[in-house]
Amino acid sequence: MRILEKNMGLLDIGIRIILAAVLFTLFFTNTVTGTIGFIDLGIAILFTVTSFVGFCPLYKVFGFKTCPNKRLK
Repeated sequence: MRILEKNMGLLDIGIRIILAAVLFTLFFTNTVTGTIGFIDLGIAILFTVTSFVGFCPLYKVFGFKTCPNKRLK
């Protein structure tokens, strides 16, 4: 039993990585600044971490899963 069981599929991970790249770009090019800029940066970091781990805590809370079920043979 794994503590953080994967609950994100490849499409979900890909979308999060693309959104994180866009949010990082907006922040580091000073397109988005101030408080909103730091919120933007926080979301980008969160998307990056959850993408690499393959686990989203909010999905766990709401019982949502985008990864395909693995069948045991």
